[in-house]
Amino acid sequence: MEKKDFEAWLDNISIAFLSLTDLQKNETLDHLISLSGAVQLRHLSNNLEILLKRDFLKLLPLELSFYLLKWLDPQTLLTCCLVSKQWNKVISACTEVWQTACKNLGWQIDDSVQDPLHWKKVYLKAILRMKQLKDHEAFETSSLIGHSARVYALYYKDGLLCTGSDDLSAKLWDVSTGQCIYGIQTHTCAAVKFDEQKLVTGSFDNTVACWEWSSGAKTQHFRGHTGAVFSVDYNDELDILVSGSADFTVKVWALSTGTCLNTLTGHTEWVTKVVLQKCKVKSLMHSPGDYILLSADKYEIKIWPIGREINCKCLRTLSVSEDRSISLQPRLHFDGKYIVCSSALGLYQWDFASYDILRVIKLPDFSNVSLLGFGEIFALLFDNRYLYIMDLRTEKLISRWPLPEYRKSKRGSSFLAGEMSWLNGLNGQNDTGLVFATSMPDHSIHLVLWKEHG
Repeated sequence: MEKKDFEAWLDNISIAFLSLTDLQKNETLDHLISLSGAVQLRHLSNNLEILLKRDFLKLLPLELSFYLLKWLDPQTLLTCCLVSKQWNKVISACTEVWQTACKNLGWQIDDSVQDPLHWKKVYLKAILRMKQLKDHEAFETSSLIGHSARVYALYYKDGLLCTGSDDLSAKLWDVSTGQCIYGIQTHTCAAVKFDEQKLVTGSFDNTVACWEWSSGAKTQHFRGHTGAVFSVDYNDELDILVSGSADFTVKVWALSTGTCLNTLTGHTEWVTKVVLQKCKVKSLMHSPGDYILLSADKYEIKIWPIGREINCKCLRTLSVSEDRSISLQPRLHFDGKYIVCSSALGLYQWDFASYDILRVIKLPDFSNVSLLGFGEIFALLFDNRYLYIMDLRTEKLISRWPLPEYRKSKRGSSFLAGEMSWLNGLNGQNDTGLVFATSMPDHSIHLVLWKEHG
């Protein structure tokens, strides 16, 4: 058939085909297929694949592809990465999707990282760690052995753990290696705090002492309490040391001279915790940058202004029950913005600007659970059997780790949390090192450590 005649015939056939019903069109196609040979069927197959299997990620502008991908969950996206190299490249580069997925898992996001492939890798690392937490496989244990009597006092900082014992010694340990770096002879230690040069100890002999690590020499002795000293804190910038005692008082000392500057009264129980911290919020009573002292006993938390002026009055007293029917656990969190403490009723969080209770987190059988650490995303808790991680966004426990039988001090100093930055969100680097430490009846220190990602 000549080309001109064929084109006229094709036009007539097309007009007739378009006038048919869908059923008639299908029957016409079936008839044409039955008349076709191998060449025609191969041609038909190739063109149908192009028409029916269009790669929209390849055809769409990148911005539209990213918009569509935002509606898919991460697990579906990971499956889509297997479709082709092009799909994997586009999906991996969808930064917003992977950042959102990481945030939902409790991961910190550093917006300065510009590498488009970075956040998918971070998500894969995050989901592995969260699976380990859910399956109770994120931690491992170790022990520090060296004391010959029970250990009362623990303090952790920058990979180093200080222990104070009834054997009249204090030791400084490298947690990563388990090696003792320093060991010095002291008095009986009920509380310890240290920095690179010095160790400060509160003792059952009613005194506070300052020691030099390098020589083991006592450089200062603070005398004045009439009961055991259960907690100490200090600030070199202010040249101030504070101590809480079984004599119901808090004393403020000149760190360099050992002179008692003030005795704060008002507590009617043992003062088991003192915290010296910079304020980060503004209120009628304080401004950002002001130094604040918190002191806690069995029923109350007292807030004191501390600065160059030493004579101070209590700003506020916080409690969870007016009739003292509910006691506080001997552990206190204060980051300059929020005060958090656990009790038999649950976990209480106060706003430091207004002193209002922001929320009470309740759990079944919470009377036995104590607070270890509190952050923006996670809280670390424990009881006589387990170490717990709570997602504070949902107030649900997401992981637990078994603990051996240990000596749980009523003062709360024979156990502590290790690294704390991960409580504000994991980031793939801060989930290393010490998680929890406690003294054991055999005089050893039981450590719970992050396990490597694998």
